[in-house]
This record gives sequence, structure tokens and C-alpha cells, in this order.
Amino acid sequence: MPGKGDAPVLPGARAVARHVRISPMKARRVVNLVRGLPAKEALTVLQFAPQAASEQVYKVLASAIANAENNERLDPDALLVSEAYVDEGPTMKRFQPRAQGRAYRIRKRTCHITVAVEAVAPAAAKKAAPAKQAEPAETQSKTEGAE
Repeated sequence: MPGKGDAPVLPGARAVARHVRISPMKARRVVNLVRGLPAKEALTVLQFAPQAASEQVYKVLASAIANAENNERLDPDALLVSEAYVDEGPTMKRFQPRAQGRAYRIRKRTCHITVAVEAVAPAAAKKAAPAKQAEPAETQSKTEGAE
């Protein structure tokens, strides 16, 4: 919840995948690729990323976009990946038998992937607005010169 001194929060949505069976370090490599990108561009990057974690991050990002579209009524083309981070989940401990009756511990790590998207005004709309204001003045001066 925003407090008194906080900046106004832009509309957006988020999605979380918990207990994903991939190492947090490996997932962070993929998440760092898409942080700050437009949502549609981030999906394309993840689709062609060679890392195994890109499939899981893709699903979380697609879910965040769907949440923004269905719950918040936001345009999916105007979304930006504002937050993307990976937290460490519980580690499953297993044992591997080794020579001479020894046992080595195997750590099967999990992670929690969180992706948040927020709506931003399209840059094209901002640039087009001043141009539209300038056009009536130009057309008015042309009509005055013709008379």
C-alpha cells in the first residue's frame, strides 16, 4: 500500500510462480534479460532465449500480461516489465550413494519468480499530440494567405 510520501503508483499487475524447480541463479540470468523491456518485446526475447529457465519466465510474464488485461483492463501493447526478480525457494535434500558406503548430499534448489508489469503511455501518442496542435495554426495561416 502506498503511503503519504510515496509517488503515485502506475496501474499494473503481477504474477508469481512459486516452487519452480530451477536454480535461482540460473533463473536470474534470464530475468535480467527482460527487466525494463516492453512486455511484447520481452516475450519475444524469452521465446528465443536458449536457457531452460526462459520457458518458466515466459509463462510468468504471459500470466502477468493476462492479469493486467483481464483484471485491470489495460492495453497489452502499452505494458512495460517494471519489476522482475527471483527469490530462493525451499531446497530439497537428497542423497547419492558413493563408493565405500559413503553418501553425498544433493541439493535440488527451487525458486520463486515474480514479474510485475505496468502501463505506460505510448511514446507515439505523446509525440503526435503537439503535432496536432500545430496543424490548425498552419492551415489557418494558409487559408489567410489564399484569401
